[in-house]
Amino acid sequence: MDQPLTRPQYVRWRTAVFAIFLASGLSIATWASRVPDIKTALAIENSQIGLLLLGMGVASIIGLSMASVVIARFGTRRGMLGAMLVFAVGVALIGLGTDVWGSFPVVVLGLALFGFGNGAVDVMMNVEGAAIETHSGKTILPLFHAFFSFGTVIGAGLGALAAALGVDVAVHALVITVAIVVIAATAFVAVPARETAGDPVDEAKPRWRERLGVSLAAWREPRTYALGVIMLGMSFAEGGANDWLALGVSEEHGGGATLGAAALAVFSVAMTVVRVFGGPLVDRFGRVATLRVLSATAAVGILLFILAPNLPLVFVGAALWGVGASLGFPLGMSAAADDPAKAAARVSAAATIGYVAFLAGPPVLGFISDRIGLLNTLYILVALVVASGIASGAARPLPGSTVGAGHRHDHVEGPRG
Repeated sequence: MDQPLTRPQYVRWRTAVFAIFLASGLSIATWASRVPDIKTALAIENSQIGLLLLGMGVASIIGLSMASVVIARFGTRRGMLGAMLVFAVGVALIGLGTDVWGSFPVVVLGLALFGFGNGAVDVMMNVEGAAIETHSGKTILPLFHAFFSFGTVIGAGLGALAAALGVDVAVHALVITVAIVVIAATAFVAVPARETAGDPVDEAKPRWRERLGVSLAAWREPRTYALGVIMLGMSFAEGGANDWLALGVSEEHGGGATLGAAALAVFSVAMTVVRVFGGPLVDRFGRVATLRVLSATAAVGILLFILAPNLPLVFVGAALWGVGASLGFPLGMSAAADDPAKAAARVSAAATIGYVAFLAGPPVLGFISDRIGLLNTLYILVALVVASGIASGAARPLPGSTVGAGHRHDHVEGPRG
């Protein structure tokens, strides 16, 4: 049985997982912010950058899919440590491959490790965050995802500063690598071993083959796919905004590059603010009601962005788009983790569906936009976020869950037929 935690132990646990989310965002923004310098140093073309992104994306999906297997064998605590060390090595290899060895294959290897480690730790840190929700009885996964956003902001800022000062990618990457390793080691000490997550106990080795069977069983549950629809729609909305919103303002609405960047900033700030403050709203009104309202908000925001006759309304649309897309992914993760014994398997399966959309969606939108125009293509996002809202009933807390039901319920309802 899991041992009760003291208040200081709980605070250290929660702080450690905040730091893990931040470290993941930091690493991703570090890579993204130095892509122009990497391209110049390696003398490669955009097509080769595309190959790097493809390799990283495939490795990320493999990491997502393998996370539940790793948890079954080693436990969430040791799994997170290992995955963070893997993507830390990946960051280091990206830097060394760029400036020390000047080797495209080394950078490919670095991005493969980077993608695999980040994909795996994404599932594990969400499982851990869901366990903290269960312990506290409050919805806080959105706040964990806000710390991921903080990490990307910090990483992008440090990357811009390093580029402006002419700091080599290798030096920059090694500094970030050290920071990630320190966070990983510190978090490992603060995160408790939890039997329900498959963490090994002293008395007996875990029956990992049985747990592996449970992880595969998640793919046979209809609820997994319904949660996947929720996360797919919102992942498309978030990924589509990250890659195409600025271009839509700049070219389709005639705002220019500066206003395009400003509109993307408005979207990002709106999303982050709701993630910081959204947990209490979910606890008050419940996951399902919150998801339905936010999917409607996202649909209205995207439609306004497409149809707005002037730039001020375009910016209002961008803000509503960010608000609406903010909680779908973290609440889908939270719902997938309602049963602690099956959390790793269900989070891994649902996250894989969502991340395939996040990684593959924007290129697909780009391909379609070449044929029908960018703004017309965004109607696809409207349809997907509406589908996400329709599927939101799947996020209703399972019997026994204390998180995400809303204050008006005396007990948690089971799934309805």
